Amino acid sequence: MLAHLRSATILLLLLTALTGFIYPVVVTGIAQLLFPAQANGSLIIKNGKVVGSPLIGQPFDDPKYFWSRPSATSLFPYNAAASSGSNLGPTNPDLLKGVADRVAVLKKADPENTAPVPVDLVTASGSGLDPHITPAAALYQVPRVARARGLDEAALRALVERLIDARQFGLFGEPRVNVLRLNLALDARR
Repeated sequence: MLAHLRSATILLLLLTALTGFIYPVVVTGIAQLLFPAQANGSLIIKNGKVVGSPLIGQPFDDPKYFWSRPSATSLFPYNAAASSGSNLGPTNPDLLKGVADRVAVLKKADPENTAPVPVDLVTASGSGLDPHITPAAALYQVPRVARARGLDEAALRALVERLIDARQFGLFGEPRVNVLRLNLALDARR
């Protein structure tokens, strides 16, 4: 029995060292050498300050910015430590009220816009952290942002269209617009 206990203890220590220390250090080192930006969260730094990551949605509520998809994360919106959807079904009264409230906010922010509100501007994604909106959602917001910034709508529409990401490998997903990158490009126009 003592021989088995000794063998098991040695194996436990070896595997702990290998999988708990050596492997993570090697993988982290390789990632830092080959993909340093991605390994550090793909952070966008502006004027020496981290302004966000294109991988995590962020709140924008100023009329001069494009607004992100709503977040359903707990404690506070866009909480990357608590990725989750609302888990509300399509007939749930709370979901219907939330959608109606968000539509009202969008209509109040841009009462002249009579276009149908794109669904991704009033519903959260499955993770609650989606950094992208559809091209339709970005284009829906062009009149409000153009008016708030005193910009030409056609020029702003061209900026949005230039920043549309195509399907991955031409096959997967849908065309999308990264809200943080769009707003940073908008700020760079000054």
